[in-house]
Amino acid sequence: MALRRSPLLSAVLAAAVAGSLAVTAGGAPAAGAAPRTVAATAQDVPTTGFRFVDITARDGAVLKANVIAPTTAGRHPAIVFVNSWGLNDAQYLVQASAFAKRGYVVLSYTTRGFWGSGGEIDTAGPKDMADVSTVIDWLLANTAADPARIGASGVSYGSGIALLASAFDQRIRAVVSMSTWSDLVYSLYGNDTRHPQTVWLLDTAARLLGRPSAEFEALVQAYFANQNIDGLTAWGRVRSASTYLDAINRNRPAILMANGYGDTIFAPNQLVDFFGRLTVPKRLELAPGDHVIAEGLGLLGLPNHVWDSAARWFDRYLAGKATGIDTEPPVVLRRPGTDAVEAYPDWAHVASSTQRLNLGAPNWWDGTGPMRTADQGSWSKQISTGTNTTADAGVILLSNGLSALTGITPTIWLPTVNRRDAGVWVSDPLPGGGAIRGCPRLHLEINASQPKGTLIAYLYDMDWLGAAKLIGNTPITWLEPTNTLDLTMEAMAYDVPAGHQLVLVVDTVDPLYLGATASGGTVTFTGGSRLELPLR
Repeated sequence: MALRRSPLLSAVLAAAVAGSLAVTAGGAPAAGAAPRTVAATAQDVPTTGFRFVDITARDGAVLKANVIAPTTAGRHPAIVFVNSWGLNDAQYLVQASAFAKRGYVVLSYTTRGFWGSGGEIDTAGPKDMADVSTVIDWLLANTAADPARIGASGVSYGSGIALLASAFDQRIRAVVSMSTWSDLVYSLYGNDTRHPQTVWLLDTAARLLGRPSAEFEALVQAYFANQNIDGLTAWGRVRSASTYLDAINRNRPAILMANGYGDTIFAPNQLVDFFGRLTVPKRLELAPGDHVIAEGLGLLGLPNHVWDSAARWFDRYLAGKATGIDTEPPVVLRRPGTDAVEAYPDWAHVASSTQRLNLGAPNWWDGTGPMRTADQGSWSKQISTGTNTTADAGVILLSNGLSALTGITPTIWLPTVNRRDAGVWVSDPLPGGGAIRGCPRLHLEINASQPKGTLIAYLYDMDWLGAAKLIGNTPITWLEPTNTLDLTMEAMAYDVPAGHQLVLVVDTVDPLYLGATASGGTVTFTGGSRLELPLR
């Protein structure tokens, strides 16, 4: 039975999500960062109030929507908001009202298959793309929206649909995508490693709050069974903005993307690559936290740096106002534990140098090896496979989310990591600390007893007591025999305090990932293995 639309219930659900997963991170720019121009605060214009409407899709499915508009005369810029996975069109009531008072016609709709909207969940597929165009058609036919000034936006699921739709509908002139993806295959199979908690969460929400299609349910079963990989990959490519990069560049919408470094659903490296290949007006903002952390409280109307950027972006590229955002460096980074903002002309300038730390032979008393700039010669370190260690990537949404909310980072005491099941390497103390900016690269020389397997690399910041704070983690899976692995870790911006040491832990099991490692095997690391750190 279809769920009825309940704006009150959806607003409560949105508040619960935002309240448990979000944190504001505004603040003054750091020294050397581009000056930040706050969006013009024009007086509120009168609005129509909300009107809840039904929009009939091309295949007859009825989409639930709401619209609010200025009552002033003339054509107005317009924004289409698309719901997050499991929520509905009431999710954006607060922000829609705020944008309407700024002079925008705002339409929010519930995607097919969720809540009261008809049809089955298409997971940002071709039917969803057609629905976006249908919604824009309705908007232009029934409101004072200016056809030359249409924007699209959303959080999470809605953000991906908005980004994808800019390839299929030339009328979309500006996009703001928050906690988004550009490569769904990377999100599901990053480095050939499955992310089971992500898929379980999406499947559970779909079953509780929507109507998943038979195709979706079959693909979920295949994902957990590690079957039909080619079919899953083809399905994901159709739903990836990176597949349609040429079309997006031809259409030239202005695109702003904002994500968290620790996003456990849509890891940020896919956006770094996508951003680099965009030739349209663009901006990339990365902040501490997990999925929907940076922008979450903004859904409730609280001060929020991502929604402030969204307002400035739409004001510049839809309303034609001089907000200054188009003259600022387009890559914006925020660091954990500070409100400072860093801005760069492109991703290549985020790091100014690279330091190579060569992994060395473990000592005899506790099995810990060094990480040093000097050549470490010939050595080997063998670990057993299939056993988890205290090194841990955490729980989807919760670990990185609580870290951003509370400032308490997931921490281990390094002596608890079993050296029989993990390789551990520690740098010398850093007298002046270190500013890591970008994507560390790990090269491993290995001999594995099994033809396929998985390794998870964890980078820690350790104090003199052995307490190690997690900076970041990334898995890698090999599916045929190999003696070398090259892993690009997820993007990070982290300042290591003076006197602390960097720690690299590599093991074979983590609850966040479904790997290919079987128990009872071994992996031997050898000389030539190294970690390359991007530094500012």
